[in-house]
Amino acid sequence: MEEKRVRAVDLVDVFVYLVVLCAFTQLFPEVISESFLTSLATAILLKVVLEVIVWAKGRVIGRIKGALTRRARVTAALALPVLAAGSKALILWLTDIVFGDAVHLGGFWAVTLLVLSLMLARALVRRVVS
Repeated sequence: MEEKRVRAVDLVDVFVYLVVLCAFTQLFPEVISESFLTSLATAILLKVVLEVIVWAKGRVIGRIKGALTRRARVTAALALPVLAAGSKALILWLTDIVFGDAVHLGGFWAVTLLVLSLMLARALVRRVVS
């Protein structure tokens, strides 16, 4: 049986997410995390959720590229904004379910800015490290 190990790139992603999340808690009053450990757990949750979202977006883009008819291409393309908005709602809902009042990521626009910042920081750090 093969042993599952955490990849170094995943640890770097969590560290980057933690730094960005802590910066957001300092800069935006509506973003609240009660402690460092809560922020770390939130960063891990964000890592897992964003990996799933990136995978799902990749699948949708693959369907757009592989669509044989215009109708299939348009239908798949319409799934992208639904997935984008739904992903922010999913993040807000999961953090509420898992952490309750200990973590508040703001509203839709704050979490959208947070996710964009997380993905940008992740890309920049991966570019520097690679």
